[in-house]
Amino acid sequence: MFGYINANQEVMSAEDRDTYKAFYCGLCRKLKELGGWKAQVLLNYDMTFLIILLSGLYELESKKYSFSCAMHPGKKQFAYDNEAVTYCAKMNIVLGYHNLMDDYADSKNLSKKTLANSYKKVYTAIREEYPEKVAAVERMMDAIRDAESRREENLDVMAGYMGTMLGELFVWKDDVWNKGLRDMGYYMGKFIYIMDAYDDLEKDEKDHNYNPLLMKKNCNRDCYEVFCQQALTSMVSECAKSFECLPILEHAEILRNILYSGIWTKYEYKQIKLGNRMNKEKQDGSISGIRD
Repeated sequence: MFGYINANQEVMSAEDRDTYKAFYCGLCRKLKELGGWKAQVLLNYDMTFLIILLSGLYELESKKYSFSCAMHPGKKQFAYDNEAVTYCAKMNIVLGYHNLMDDYADSKNLSKKTLANSYKKVYTAIREEYPEKVAAVERMMDAIRDAESRREENLDVMAGYMGTMLGELFVWKDDVWNKGLRDMGYYMGKFIYIMDAYDDLEKDEKDHNYNPLLMKKNCNRDCYEVFCQQALTSMVSECAKSFECLPILEHAEILRNILYSGIWTKYEYKQIKLGNRMNKEKQDGSISGIRD
């Protein structure tokens, strides 16, 4: 369900790429510190975005340090650490735990449940430290599962649950930036839910799984792609609008790269695959017509 808020590193400056990677590595290292190597499995780009957002907004001083990485042997790596890295790593574990349990509920894959259970101790500790945050996640995940079980047809309702959940996690402190961050998280959460449903549609249709976009597609197949693009664009536009109201100078170009370009990479990849398949079908149809 997560992992859609990426950077487009191809159009980043070398300095911004290094900064982005250092925050990403910092999150990875913090996950290991909190929950061992198993927690590193939960690493995602969405929380990296939140780290950079909070670091820039609150002008946090980040400690830069070097380390050795088994994935990149023989080359020294660099990471950043600050209070936002710690907070986001903890929220990453909470979201990762529920994502695994959600996968288990869908597939009955016991390995997913076993992995989720391995985080139970650290999850409990995070719940004690952030009771309101974890309770909000639990409420919204319960609401999503309940709505899925009754096959809720309203996409906005389903996306709204995810938006409410992420909006709560974006609000790190109770201060003047509360509303702007909550609004950003809300619309980003809705984007993630819609993009995930769009990404999974073919598989869900084949396996007869619940997907609110199936109703939209079956209702009007000709307008389906336009509807999805407009829905995603609307969510990103509202998210970006809230971002531009925040007084962020540090890391602003990295954040804009993600919001205006990187966030669309998986959608664009999906469009390329769709276009290639349609072209192949046309070619196969032409060949078949010639043979007939």
